[in-house]
Amino acid sequence: MGAKRSANSQLVERCDSCAAMTPHEVTIKLITESEESQNAVYSHEPYRITECQSCAATSKQRMNDM
Repeated sequence: MGAKRSANSQLVERCDSCAAMTPHEVTIKLITESEESQNAVYSHEPYRITECQSCAATSKQRMNDM
């Protein structure tokens, strides 16, 4: 992931939809992976969520897989 900060401190990353380097909003979210109710409390995993500020395309990547 070739992320950079632009002059106005926005995170700039490659957007596959735009096929260009564009500003992105990046957040971290805990997502429950298990559908079984008894194990759901133990199955939270951190994901990196990115949203392109040009085309609104979003992507998520499990942080443990980075």
